[in-house]
Amino acid sequence: MHGPGDFHRPTSPITSRKVYAAAHVIPHMDADNTPGAPAVIDWEATLAYRHELWSYGLGVADAMDTAQRGMGLDYAATCELINRSAQEAATVIADNRYPALTSLTVRDIIACGVGTDQLNDQPVEPGDLQLVIDAYLQMLHLVENSGAKSILMCSRALAKAARTPQDYVQVYSTLLDAAQQPVILHWLGEMFDPQLAGYWGTTDLAEATAVFQSILEKHSEKIDGVKVSLLDAEHEKQLRATLPSGIRLYTGDDFNYPELIDGDGELHSDALLGIFAAIYPAASTALQAFDASDAARGRTILDSTRELGLHIFSAPTFYYKTGIAFLSWLNGHQSGFQMVGGLHAGRSFPHLVRTFVLADTAGLLLNPELAAKRMEELLAVYGAKTTTRTLTGVS
Repeated sequence: MHGPGDFHRPTSPITSRKVYAAAHVIPHMDADNTPGAPAVIDWEATLAYRHELWSYGLGVADAMDTAQRGMGLDYAATCELINRSAQEAATVIADNRYPALTSLTVRDIIACGVGTDQLNDQPVEPGDLQLVIDAYLQMLHLVENSGAKSILMCSRALAKAARTPQDYVQVYSTLLDAAQQPVILHWLGEMFDPQLAGYWGTTDLAEATAVFQSILEKHSEKIDGVKVSLLDAEHEKQLRATLPSGIRLYTGDDFNYPELIDGDGELHSDALLGIFAAIYPAASTALQAFDASDAARGRTILDSTRELGLHIFSAPTFYYKTGIAFLSWLNGHQSGFQMVGGLHAGRSFPHLVRTFVLADTAGLLLNPELAAKRMEELLAVYGAKTTTRTLTGVS
């Protein structure tokens, strides 16, 4: 094995980029972690993972799709996650717990998703816009009252209720008017959630972008930034160049993040990324290099993780969460390889083996002995240990 990379925690806040790592949740290992069962969260382990991210100077994006929002994390667990994470973030700031967070605020280190999960089990019909607005507002109030920054997520219910692009404009305008502080708008592509196909009222990307931009222009004072997860680097660059002044572009492109964060010499993207929950030591070290005006080194470090990112987020992309939980287990952050809703079965055994190989190559197995022991155990459980002598060259 290659051993850990030359990664280190920052001794002061990261300043050249604004970054949030979208974190996963860890279940109790003896819970009924099967599809459809209520999520039973191991809060100690889940919050400890957020401390790990904070200690490396990264903000945490919580209650997002990485936390299995809409894929195993039920509404009650989502609300509790938001409150617990925000309370933990407030304690970290009050105690000045980590040098990497000195002088930062709670909103700098925790942002939480605002969605319409309470409608997941209700029939939503075309035209039910007020039903969607009320659900959004309920969670917007929850997140704002927690002290976290709000991330307005795309809504499956709105995708059902909206009949025209103007319906989206109406809903988002209502929400932004109600927001007490600037929010992040999240545009999640259908590769992450097939139920969001045709979001913004059209399947044409240029037309959808025009609808999205009309909202940004009308409500720019209420928008901290936009988080775009379309896995389309050229589209992101074009959008980034046309954003109203003061609005950040938080890349959600887990394929092309190295070049987007590096930038083109004039503009760069900030980041709100699920992959950062898996590569956080490398991501932090790269960002520290950007802070030190050593962009070449920062880019090299990020590039060294790209193949792992491409693999973890390979199709079907919405199962990327399994890879993040798998690396969490290999690195000792959870006692077992399980996920709420049974999502630990979301990837094949060969996929997991390849994840192990690529994580090792990138120096992201921080305790190689533990990772090797756990991988040996997994090989045995899957019936492969007696026939697999080496993982070198696994494709």
